[in-house]
Amino acid sequence: MHAERPSLTAAWVAVARGLGRLLPPEAQLVDDPYGVAFAGGGRLGRALAAAAERDVRAVGAVPGLRAWLLYMQVRTRLLDDVVREFVDGGGAQVVLLGAGYDCRALRLPGAARFFEVDHPNTQARKQRVLARLGAASPARYLAWDFEGRAIGELPAALAGLGHDAHAPTLTVWEGVTMYLTEPALDASVRAMAAYSSAGSALAMTYFTRDRLAAPRVGTRALMRALAGVGEPWRWGWRPDELPGWLAARGWRVERDLGMDAAAHALLPPRHAAFADDGRRVAVVARERVAVAARSPQ
Repeated sequence: MHAERPSLTAAWVAVARGLGRLLPPEAQLVDDPYGVAFAGGGRLGRALAAAAERDVRAVGAVPGLRAWLLYMQVRTRLLDDVVREFVDGGGAQVVLLGAGYDCRALRLPGAARFFEVDHPNTQARKQRVLARLGAASPARYLAWDFEGRAIGELPAALAGLGHDAHAPTLTVWEGVTMYLTEPALDASVRAMAAYSSAGSALAMTYFTRDRLAAPRVGTRALMRALAGVGEPWRWGWRPDELPGWLAARGWRVERDLGMDAAAHALLPPRHAAFADDGRRVAVVARERVAVAARSPQ
């Protein structure tokens, strides 16, 4: 992202969550009453807010927009369920790494303590928007310049906000991995391991390598647009290589679900046809193993 402005893709994701209410009732898997507010005060933001207020279902019928809204419903529901499962199992700490405009701390109230980590500009805008809405989030905010500050410092910074590295933590890493280089991914996963005790978990979204290497026409256009706003896609894994990559860094893949299977599990068939397995959600457990300080060669 451009260092001088908040993330545009974070706003697109938040708005898509908020516009889920425009889908048919049977396709509404989550409700985010805060999302549309992150569209901003420009012409597009006002139009989207008005559409949401009027509940214009025709907006959700636009093919490209409809697929985007459905995808965000499925992705958000999958990760919401992971958070609920972790908290119901006694977990009390959730770290949202690259939180963007995620409002789970407001949407999923409970016993867990939420820590939100993101770029200072994005985080500052989020707090301004929520203040304008009168929404007091219980999250503890940690502003982090990912380009200018070593991610290895993250465990100590979280500890300064009251995070307990000896208690289980769920890290939600949503919509982030595709924007990073392999060295940045390696450093990030090792930092997570450093603040995660045994019994911790990581829920992450990722793209498959072939989605980026041989993109479809629509995906190519989206990739060009993202590169143009300074947020290009850079990385994807093959599903069969992810377990080994993570195991070398102290994590064990428990579930790895393609979006196609998830959509068909959660949505009626006529709404699930949008999905493909090039977008995936993996749930990973922290192992009781020591890992090397540097990546394997």
